[in-house]
Amino acid sequence: MKTAAPEYPKGRGLLAGKTVLVTAAAGTGIGYATARRCAEEGAAVFLSDLHERRLHEAAEKLERETGLRPGLQLCDVTQQSQVDALVAAAIGAWGHIDVLVNNAGLGGYAKVVDMQDEQWSKVLDVTLTATFRMTRAVLPHMIARRTGAIVNNASVLGWRAQEGQSHYAAAKAGVMALTRCVAMEVAEHGVRVNAVSPSLATHEFLAKVTPQGLLDQLTAREAFGRGAEPWEVANVIVFLASDLASYMTGECVAVSSQHP
Repeated sequence: MKTAAPEYPKGRGLLAGKTVLVTAAAGTGIGYATARRCAEEGAAVFLSDLHERRLHEAAEKLERETGLRPGLQLCDVTQQSQVDALVAAAIGAWGHIDVLVNNAGLGGYAKVVDMQDEQWSKVLDVTLTATFRMTRAVLPHMIARRTGAIVNNASVLGWRAQEGQSHYAAAKAGVMALTRCVAMEVAEHGVRVNAVSPSLATHEFLAKVTPQGLLDQLTAREAFGRGAEPWEVANVIVFLASDLASYMTGECVAVSSQHP
């Protein structure tokens, strides 16, 4: 039985005075929802994405919805030079980066017996290695300031099995392991690193790239009878980015109503 989504939350100033950099923030998914919720919680937001038109549309939409104009820069997170330029641009715009949200990721469906090296490598590069690149680029800045929070977008597939998702699941499990290890390395510098692991967040782009039959199957596994709204996942990202999560690091928080 499907339950209705709750009312959209009001801002409570959880990120007041903070600056937040979000990768893959254009479109209709978790990235944009996170950027919007961060702005509504009082943060200055910097957006990046691979697609120029969608990035500018996202920035204009965010300004309409929140009254705040974000910074923005194109970035291919598979290119270290562009990653470095993005971090430098965000620091140049806002003076510092308090929060990094590593949202960029790439999925797809392929059984291992049919999967090509290129398919495997591309998913790992965008989803896992790019998270490493962004983290490596921003850490010297956060360590020098002795403060900062990084929130990575993982997936319940890092824990659970699903046919045709071995490359994506391996990448997300890697994001979880990276989260835990980096957290231990930087805790002494006052930097926290955590991850969210959504099960199913429904939005327009997901519907375009996922067969309806598979969406129906995944939805049926959710206790609420529906996928999460992207902003419901973003709420948890906001929490992990905020001072309310001051004693949490190295954690991978499931944002899921899915039963095994």
